[in-house]
Amino acid sequence: MNSWLRTPDLVRLAVAQSPAGLDKTEDRIAWLRDALPDLTAKSIDLVLLPELFLCGYNIGDTLADRAEPADGPGFEAMRDLAQTSGIALHYGFAEADGTHLYNSALCISPDGTVLTHQRKLGIPPGFEQTHFTPGVGCSLFSYRGMRFATLICYDAEFPETVRHVASLGAEVVLVPTALGAQWGWVAHTMIPCRAYENGVYLAYANSAGSQNGMEFLGASVIAAPGGAEAVRAGSEPEVIFADLDRAKVQAAQARLPYLKDRLSLKLT
Repeated sequence: MNSWLRTPDLVRLAVAQSPAGLDKTEDRIAWLRDALPDLTAKSIDLVLLPELFLCGYNIGDTLADRAEPADGPGFEAMRDLAQTSGIALHYGFAEADGTHLYNSALCISPDGTVLTHQRKLGIPPGFEQTHFTPGVGCSLFSYRGMRFATLICYDAEFPETVRHVASLGAEVVLVPTALGAQWGWVAHTMIPCRAYENGVYLAYANSAGSQNGMEFLGASVIAAPGGAEAVRAGSEPEVIFADLDRAKVQAAQARLPYLKDRLSLKLT
């Protein structure tokens, strides 16, 4: 019996830590296309890809040239891959909407439906502030019986954002990121803590290697509701996966009811 066979009521999530140095959008889509047959064989339900996966992160003013509408050619290519593989694909891209440029993420189901469209809320110091407009609001989507939310990179570093989507009912928080090699504490300590303090799964998808002089940490992770690491990537490109069990979310939140008890705190 294959070790990756799973119980039907679990959701099997993969985090694809893709190579940062892939130059063109076509190269990035080709890398994913080559990886998908193995993921289909492993009964993966959903693949989480890094921040700005379609265009690359550290590409400077080229961002504007590679940006596209939410229903642009990159979307069409990803929709075809989702339908062909039978796997939902969650990916980051530079979104052009009128005169505005957004750091965005989409998730497409195997039937071609858009499950979510999220724009990055917080624009961190650095080159992003000269390119991107902040998004507004968070939304949840349901897939395979679990409730998901998306926060993009810097957004998950605020305790308020993860607490907000957990309070809305998210059981899994998907975080595409582009974390540099100097920020190891974020990936190794902060992100599992966010899962623990809300009793949710938190999946963190980073790039690996370098792009135009920027070194990426790798260290993608799926953190379980109790804060333990279900699976952790190294520094090289790879795909990791874990089975998500909503019963573990319920157990963690019952054991440490932060979401409920915070409402009774008398802070003033």
